[in-house]
Amino acid sequence: MRPNELVTTEALDAFEKRILEKIEALLQPEKRPGKQWLKSKDVRKLLNISPGTLQNLRINGTLSFTKIGGMMYYKLEDIQKVLEGGKQ
Repeated sequence: MRPNELVTTEALDAFEKRILEKIEALLQPEKRPGKQWLKSKDVRKLLNISPGTLQNLRINGTLSFTKIGGMMYYKLEDIQKVLEGGKQ
């Protein structure tokens, strides 16, 4: 982007749509056979968020999880629902 160039809301909307489509494609179960549960580090990498942001998503109930032996796991379908705008 050049210093004098403005970004339009239409361009931002198109960018957001492209990003969401790419994330949703990564989350498709047929693209990731057998992987129905993700660890925290995988979710953070996939959503490009910090550990604190992921913790906030857990605390406020936006993203459900299962804790087994100190490790937290997230269902792939729950992550898809969050991306689609639905709350768990």
